[in-house]
Amino acid sequence: MARKGETYDSYQRDAFDNPPRGPVGVHRGPRSVGARVRPFVIVVLVAALCGFGAWAWMSGEYKAFFGISSSSSTSETASSNDSGSDSTKDSTTDSTTSDSTDSKKSDQSSDSSDSSNSSNQSTDGTDQSSQANDQAGNAQDTAVVNKATQVRVINATGVTGYAGQKADVLQTAGYTSVEASNPTGSTLPATTVVWYQNEADKATAEDVASTLGIATVEQAQGLDVPITVVLLN
Repeated sequence: MARKGETYDSYQRDAFDNPPRGPVGVHRGPRSVGARVRPFVIVVLVAALCGFGAWAWMSGEYKAFFGISSSSSTSETASSNDSGSDSTKDSTTDSTTSDSTDSKKSDQSSDSSDSSNSSNQSTDGTDQSSQANDQAGNAQDTAVVNKATQVRVINATGVTGYAGQKADVLQTAGYTSVEASNPTGSTLPATTVVWYQNEADKATAEDVASTLGIATVEQAQGLDVPITVVLLN
């Protein structure tokens, strides 16, 4: 406790009367710029890491840091390749099947068309051949069976009027040039017969024989008329 009348200079000087310059004791000295900036840098880095982590988690990029992305990508690629291969195989199979079906349809259509054409040609050929045969037959019948051909009926039976009766039968059948006659001394056959002179009169002679019920028809030379009927008992 200071006494009355004492001043600062009344005391003996000691170490405390000459303190060091600047803060001492619990006071801190001046810090460097790096020390003052370091907390801010740390805060920025931590914030950046947190943001990157959040982005990686949300986008799935974090899998790349743990080797998950590679295996998953490989699996997905393999699956995609298998799917593409299966799709390609299916497409190729469908295309091949479609081409084969179209080819078979085309072949079947071609075979059916060829068969139809062959059938039509065969039918046309048959019809034409049949028509030609019919026309030839009709022409032959018309040309060969000529009821305007001169026919002579000779009575060698001794029955009066027998040749005239047969001539009437032929006229009734449509023959327009028929005459009844008696034998003139020529050689007579052994049985009733129808003679014809030329081959063109054969069909007419056969028709005359059929009309009169005569079984024998022969070709003979030296006849006065194309067809001669000799009646015998």
